[in-house]
Amino acid sequence: MEDFLIGLAPPIIKGIFLGGLYVVIALGLSLVFGVMKLINVGHGDLVILGSYFAFAAMSWLGMDPFLGLVMGVPLFFGFGFLVQRFIINRTFRVSLDAALIATFGISIIVQGLVQAIFTPFARSLNTSYRLETFAVGPLTISLRYLLDFIGGLAVMIALREFLRRTYLGKAISAASQNKPVAQRMGINPTRVYSFAFAIAMSCAAVAGVLQGLTFSFTPTSGPPLLIISFGVIILGGLGSMAGTFIGGMIFGLTQTLGAYLSGGSMLVQNIAAYLLVFVILAVRPQGIFGR
Repeated sequence: MEDFLIGLAPPIIKGIFLGGLYVVIALGLSLVFGVMKLINVGHGDLVILGSYFAFAAMSWLGMDPFLGLVMGVPLFFGFGFLVQRFIINRTFRVSLDAALIATFGISIIVQGLVQAIFTPFARSLNTSYRLETFAVGPLTISLRYLLDFIGGLAVMIALREFLRRTYLGKAISAASQNKPVAQRMGINPTRVYSFAFAIAMSCAAVAGVLQGLTFSFTPTSGPPLLIISFGVIILGGLGSMAGTFIGGMIFGLTQTLGAYLSGGSMLVQNIAAYLLVFVILAVRPQGIFGR
């Protein structure tokens, strides 16, 4: 029994750290849905676009993936602002369904674009420290999973404080809570939506780097990430930053413990995580921290 409990420590730590990656991926999707009530079905593909951007910066310019974020975050912010302003906002005026279809079109375009440029073969961000490990007592910690956790915590705190303390952040929160009242207070919802989508794209750039350091990726790796994001948001509760963070931890823990208890089965790992999502939906549809 003692050996069994000791053996649980590595998958628990790995699951918590892996949850940090899921948090960064889910935050952008949660922000767009919370503000615009729009499900961006292309969000997973935009994260993978971030992975490919980091791969290009590393391969063509010799830049470390994290250093590449100095270019990537502003570029993704600007790209997101333009996409929202000139594509999604225009379809949004027609109907919510039209905007949803537009995000699906973005997903298809991104997949085709990265496949044409980088081929369908799997890639990864093979840095000098990607496979580094270090010992903490009897435990061996993988650096890439630790970076996932630090990245998830940092992005969540930064986004939370931005929404709380800045004028633009407060305007985004106001528009998400009550659009007519926000308009009467002088807030332009169209511009707010553009900034919200741009911030979500910046999160996707960060998530792309962490994803590429943790796992290999292909042009079709986006949809599975979208499904994971939904799972994290359902677990934590929409509209709660802390809930998204806890949801990511729970999702990661469920996966790693499921794999450990089943002898490494990927099938059981995924079934365990999504079964938990179904249980939460049945017992508490608004999520653990949802209102």
